Order: sequence, then structure tokens, then C-alpha cells
Amino acid sequence: MIGIDLFSGAGGLSAGAVATGVRISVAVESDPNAAAAYRANHPEVNLIVEDICDVPDLHPIETSQPTVLFGGPPCQGFSTSNQRTRSLNNPLNHLYTHFIRQVRSMRPTFILFENVKGFVETQGGFFFSDTLRQLEKLGYKVTHGVLNATDYGVPQNRSRLFIVGSLTHSPKLPPPCVAVPTTVSDALLDLPELHNGAALNEMPYRTNPQSRYAQRLRAGSQLCKNNLVTRNAGYIIERFEHVPQGGNWRDIPDSLMSNYTDHSRCHEGIYHRLSWDGPSIVIGNYRKNMLIHPSANRGLSVREAARLQSFSDSHVFAGSIGFQQQQVANAVPPMLAQAVFKHLR
Repeated sequence: MIGIDLFSGAGGLSAGAVATGVRISVAVESDPNAAAAYRANHPEVNLIVEDICDVPDLHPIETSQPTVLFGGPPCQGFSTSNQRTRSLNNPLNHLYTHFIRQVRSMRPTFILFENVKGFVETQGGFFFSDTLRQLEKLGYKVTHGVLNATDYGVPQNRSRLFIVGSLTHSPKLPPPCVAVPTTVSDALLDLPELHNGAALNEMPYRTNPQSRYAQRLRAGSQLCKNNLVTRNAGYIIERFEHVPQGGNWRDIPDSLMSNYTDHSRCHEGIYHRLSWDGPSIVIGNYRKNMLIHPSANRGLSVREAARLQSFSDSHVFAGSIGFQQQQVANAVPPMLAQAVFKHLR
């Protein structure tokens, strides 16, 4: 199967596709740092570093093999935590039309569209309904569903909408494939011990793999990369000290939250400390949310967040720490993507 990745980011969907034997031919990504990460991990791919709006219609790939066009347009405008630009007036919310434009031009055998589950409800379901209608108008048999990454071996509660379509048959989404969730300890226990503000790209692992999950993601890597941690101020670290595993901002004394106009309006993910014995909460903007390591009083490193996203340790990220954090947070968990592509094949 030949793949085309639109809105590729650092390559979460592509990583899952490649793991099932898909050969990626073309990828499109507008952000230069994410594009640099994608190129580092997929040097063989023809990467177009442009805004999708400026990319002309791509021609059908001349091949006897089936083709799959896939991608996830920027999702911030569809997130239920974003009520300010969650409307028809946000131009980023219309980038899905360029996905459909390329489907119309390339006529791939299969399509795979991914987004946050809020895509279904935003603006009364307009964007979701229009996507289904236009794909069906192009002759695709389409199915859709919301999948939780924990059901596919990822140590993170992350629900995502998938729309899959085929020109040849009615496709299906994969059923859950794990009964016991992968935990944060499965993902992180072998990684290096780090301090607040750590900035070492390469370090030796702390131990041998402590789980099958860690062994799978290490896959022969000799050094652990992207060990970068945000340097938080002392008063932030003092807040961390009050939060137990599974706790959040509610565990912090009011006297330490005085710089908030009304800290009672913080959402549940603010100052959340992960628990060793369960999956992580969603890895979103984990620097801004002050997501806390299970036992150390610091934020997560880029590699720790990548482990919770199911990226292999050989997958690298590019740019300054803020750009790397964004690349990890925006990605589709590769193991979730792999399950969808495997089922599609």
C-alpha cells in the first residue's frame, strides 16, 4: 500500500502506517520544526513544506498497488476545551476541505481522516456531516467511530475520531485489542532520572526495559534521546510538592495560588500528577497544563511524553523544547494509528 500523509506533523500517523508495511510517498506539513522532525524520521519521503492551502492538487500516483490518503487537520478549533474559536468563523476549522480537495484529485483507494471527538459536535455537527457527505459524494463507502488509545496498548486515555473510507468495500474500524491497560510505570520506569530544567539530548537508560511495552519502544536503542524538561520557577515546584499521584490543583494550598484571579476555574488537568499504576491522562499541552511526573517534582521530559504517546525511542523531535513538546502533544499515538491501518489493510 502507498501512503500520502497530509498535515503530517512529526509523523505519528506515518509511524503507525509504516509499521503495517505502508510505503509513504508524499507528506505535507507547514510547520518548519515539525517538518524537520518528519524528515529526520522519514528521509525517504517526498516532504512538501507548505501550507496545505497553497499546495496544488496532487496527481494520482501511478501504481498497481492500493493507495491510502490520510491526515488530521489542526484540531484546536474543535476541542471542547476551546470555546473561543470553536465555530464556523475560525478559518483553521475549514482546513478539512483541503483534505477532501486532495481526495478528489488523487482518488486514493482508501482514506483515513483523524481528529478530536469534538469534531462531531462543533457547530451543530456541520463540519462532521459535511465531511461525510462530500466523501460519500466522491464514491467512498465510509464508516466512523471514536477510539480510545488505551484499548490499543497506549498508556494514555486519549479518544480520537477516525473516519475511514474505501472505493471498493465497506471498511471497519478495529475492535479493542487489549484487556489490561498499559500503565505509566510500564512506559517510564526505565528512562533516565532527570531534574527540573534538564537539557540533555542523549543519556543512558536508567535500567533495562521493565515491561514488554518499554522493550517494544526501545527496539535496540542504545541511548535515550530528547531528555528535555521545562525549567519551572521555584514557586511552581513548591506547588508540585503538594500534589499526590492522581491529584491536581485542588491539592495545592490557596496561599500558593494567589497569582490566579480565580483558581477555582482551573480545569481538572491543571497541575495533575500522573499515577504509576494507571494510564496517563491525555497528553495535550503538557507544559502549559503543568503535568507532573509521578514521583519527581518536575514536568515531563519530551521523551517521557513521547513514551506515553507510544513513539519508539528511535523517533526524534526537532527544534527548541517548546516546539518538541508541541510535536509530541499534537501527534496521533503511533500504536493507535497502527491498529487502524492494520485493520484497513
